[in-house]
Amino acid sequence: MAAHDAAPADRSASLKPNAIGFVDALVIGLNSTSPAYSLAAVIGPIVALVGIYAPGVMFASFVPMLLIASAFYYLNKVDQDCGTTFSWVTRAMGPWAGWLGGWAITMTGVLVVGSLADVAVSFALLAVGLDSWVDDAFVRQSLTVLVILVMTALCVIGTELSAHVQNVLILAQVAFLLVFVGVALYSVYAGTSAYDSVEPSVDWLNPFGAGGAALTSGLLLGVFIYWGWESAVNLTEEVEDSATAPGKAGVWSTVILLVTYVSVGFAVVAYAGPAFLAENAEEEEFIFAQLATDVLGGWDWILLLAVSTSAIASTQTTIIPASRTALSMARRKALPAYYGHISTRFRTPDVSTWWVAGIAIAWYLAVNQISANALFDSLTALSLLIAFYYALTGIACAVYYRRHLFRSVRDFLLIGVGPVAGAALLGWLLVRSVADMSDPANSYSGTSWLGLGPPLVIGIGIALVGVVVMCVWRLRAPAFWAERPGVVDPRLVLGEEN
Repeated sequence: MAAHDAAPADRSASLKPNAIGFVDALVIGLNSTSPAYSLAAVIGPIVALVGIYAPGVMFASFVPMLLIASAFYYLNKVDQDCGTTFSWVTRAMGPWAGWLGGWAITMTGVLVVGSLADVAVSFALLAVGLDSWVDDAFVRQSLTVLVILVMTALCVIGTELSAHVQNVLILAQVAFLLVFVGVALYSVYAGTSAYDSVEPSVDWLNPFGAGGAALTSGLLLGVFIYWGWESAVNLTEEVEDSATAPGKAGVWSTVILLVTYVSVGFAVVAYAGPAFLAENAEEEEFIFAQLATDVLGGWDWILLLAVSTSAIASTQTTIIPASRTALSMARRKALPAYYGHISTRFRTPDVSTWWVAGIAIAWYLAVNQISANALFDSLTALSLLIAFYYALTGIACAVYYRRHLFRSVRDFLLIGVGPVAGAALLGWLLVRSVADMSDPANSYSGTSWLGLGPPLVIGIGIALVGVVVMCVWRLRAPAFWAERPGVVDPRLVLGEEN
């Protein structure tokens, strides 16, 4: 099958091919995960759950991500469509499953963009000493909306400009994190830590050290810190060597993230000690702010700025999967045609990009009217959508390549067993998430919505809205639903290039 055989032939413009290279795609994949922010958000809760075995849980969380990244790589080889999961699942499993996968990706952007921009603003203000502004809801929220608008404009102006900005942000972010790791570990071995520090041990890499229940809860948090690397693949139509480079960028993103997360995990646990982190787990990302002051002293702004730049970068890159998925859905007639408009000047999906930003801003402001805790509950709901569309992609890979699974042991493992195992792990985590979120006491706010935890209500609500929109559009424009599942083109030889 050709990658775009269902797309309209009369599009006035297309995405700009060869706009960026492999390294640019890799950087965008890394920044989409927001490493510094992700670490700041989950390091406290993970240590509260598993203690010194936090690095091991981060390593265990990497396994399903790598397996799903393999699915993205092989599916991208046969279908370089910026809709990724939407397009692939449609081809492998039919339009109903494909549409729901696309909806899930789009909604993840809506849920998280506002929170990312909020964190970017908060930590930037802390870095320059404007702590009082952080507590002023009107000022903070106004600046957050401004950040979203600026980052959206950069996405619309061009992929090359976005890539240049991302290159700068990732260099700053990684440099800041390395400084923190180096100083923290030096303090541990020099005995100058302000806490009950402990020397790192290889045993900390054992994810089963804290017990099964703690591991499960830790893995749920671990999925969040790796999520986002697939933004590199959403740019497949704009990357040089589009058949292989985006997929490789996604795989390498997960590997680099593993090294980063485990290194910082060792440094944080060793410097602060598990007791302090467990006692202050409810502070979430502001634990990092406290440790920045203790580790770096007057240079604490370095780590604060790392978290801020991380969140700024991710604010921009998180818009990419949502907007390009909407574009792909529109040109396959799974959404109204105007979402598929491409700027003739910038060669980017301007309409879908601004729509994603607008809905994200509305969601951010509306949820904040409920409570600040409700914003965190909406983030928790992300794990449901993430696990769903990642698992769907893993299954789609094996289904689409089903006639090639037994060509060799390598193909059987990489395009069959691996993606399905990754999907099974994420499916298990999805079920556990639903069970945990059903109890209001497990939510960030601790309140009850309709007798359930707010994150589960948000997740179910988004799913139901998606089903309603899908059914309405099916009645209004049935063309997309005429597509039928298929298999990979038998002329493709997988062994030639891996």
